[in-house]
Amino acid sequence: MSTPLNDCIVPMYPTIQALDVDGLEPGEHKFWFAVATDAIGHPQTLPVRVFKGKRPGKRIMITAGIHGDEQNGILTAQQLARELIGKMHAGVVTIVPTVNLSGIARHSRDFHSAAPDSSSSNLNRVFPGNPDGDEANRFAANLWQNLLKPNADLAIDLHSQTSGSAYPLYVFADYRLDDSIRMARLLNPDVILNDPGDPGILETAYNRADIPSITIEVGIGRYTDLPMVERAVNGVLNVLRSYELIAGEVVSQTVPCTEGEEIISIRADQGGFVLCQVALLDEVVKGQQVATQYNSFGDEIAHYIAPSNGVVISHNVESVRAPGSLVVRLIK
Repeated sequence: MSTPLNDCIVPMYPTIQALDVDGLEPGEHKFWFAVATDAIGHPQTLPVRVFKGKRPGKRIMITAGIHGDEQNGILTAQQLARELIGKMHAGVVTIVPTVNLSGIARHSRDFHSAAPDSSSSNLNRVFPGNPDGDEANRFAANLWQNLLKPNADLAIDLHSQTSGSAYPLYVFADYRLDDSIRMARLLNPDVILNDPGDPGILETAYNRADIPSITIEVGIGRYTDLPMVERAVNGVLNVLRSYELIAGEVVSQTVPCTEGEEIISIRADQGGFVLCQVALLDEVVKGQQVATQYNSFGDEIAHYIAPSNGVVISHNVESVRAPGSLVVRLIK
């Protein structure tokens, strides 16, 4: 028998306006979190999955989809939820897989407001939000105050590179926080950046609230990369094993990892078609040509050169590059 359409679209789970995971019974729970209303007063609800063990332990909050075109982070969160069914022994894992509803619906990085005097905005630059601010700030503030902050001892925010460019498995971690470094290395990533954080980013908001956190970049923007999703899922499961939330042996670093603290972005000087001549994780030297740019006739118009030694952690995968668009990013 087929599932009724309404059950597919809006499964009948409880709708909540705030969550306290400490008050839940052990087991698995699904909720709709009413984060805001839209411009005609209809509720905007986020799916929330909670996995609670029978013993005390760390409460880990996992979010994805803050940037709506970064779908591999969303797929990682969803696959992680499927992997956790029946496996939690201690602590709590809360998963919010699709944060930026308006951006996801548009395949767009940004949060989109219906307010006539507002433009789209980067939701990951407004945390912890402002309950008296614009729509994006109010959305972030309610999410932060009533769901994220009260239920986290540790936090993981899942992203990918934005549309048009690729990343390896890449982690941002504030090296001043022991738990952040620990989680980052347990992920078995390709790259870790020592990241003190910028204002407005969710990772920074957590860290400033004494909740150690990391940001994970899961490969390419927009397009599905299942091998990278699998690596990210396995990395997060390794974190949960290390904190003894689930059973199993903790896996040591399995791939070479570059750790650095300086990022160098090479950007297009003009519009045109850019073909990269380096691959992810290549080591480059100062003065090495990393990309060639062509005009609409197919004539060479520019060469892009590495300004220093470094390791390639991102490059464009869409050839059309506007002035200022990312061509190659290095880490030192």
